[in-house]
Amino acid sequence: MFAVVLYQPEIPPNTGNIIRLCANTGAELHLVEPLGFSITDKGLRRAGLDYHEYARVLHHPDWIACKDALAGRRLFAMTTKGTDGLFSTTIEENDVFVFGRETSGLPAEILAEFPAERRLRLPMRPGQRSLNLSNAAAVTIFEAWRQQGFHGAD
Repeated sequence: MFAVVLYQPEIPPNTGNIIRLCANTGAELHLVEPLGFSITDKGLRRAGLDYHEYARVLHHPDWIACKDALAGRRLFAMTTKGTDGLFSTTIEENDVFVFGRETSGLPAEILAEFPAERRLRLPMRPGQRSLNLSNAAAVTIFEAWRQQGFHGAD
C-alpha cells in the first residue's frame, strides 16, 4: 500500500487526522523527526482518537533514515512548487508521498533530491498558497487508492 511521509510536522491535529486517514485507507505513516510536538500531545490524541492501533506509524530520527527505510520505492514530493499534477500522474501500488512542514513545506535541499517529474502539485485556484496538510494528504491518498481500484476497501 501507499505511504505518507510527514517531514517534521508541527501541528498535532494534522498528524492525528493523518493517522486516522492511514488507519482507514491502509496507508503507512512515516514521521521524520524532530516533531513539533510530543507524540502524546492531547491534540494529536483527540484528532487520531483510537485509530493509532489501526495505523502503521513509523518514526525516523532524520530524513536519511526515512529514505533508507523506504529504499526501492518511488517517492514523490508533494509541493506547491511541483510541475506535474497528481491527477495526471500514474500512481503505483507502493508509492510514497512526502509532505513538508505546515509552515514552510519541504526544505529546498530535500526538494532538490526529487526530479521535476516526482514533484507533484494539487490543483488550486490562482493566488492561493496551499491546502491544509491533512486535507492535502487525504486528497493524495484517495486519488492514489482510486487509481488502484480502491483495492482492499469494503
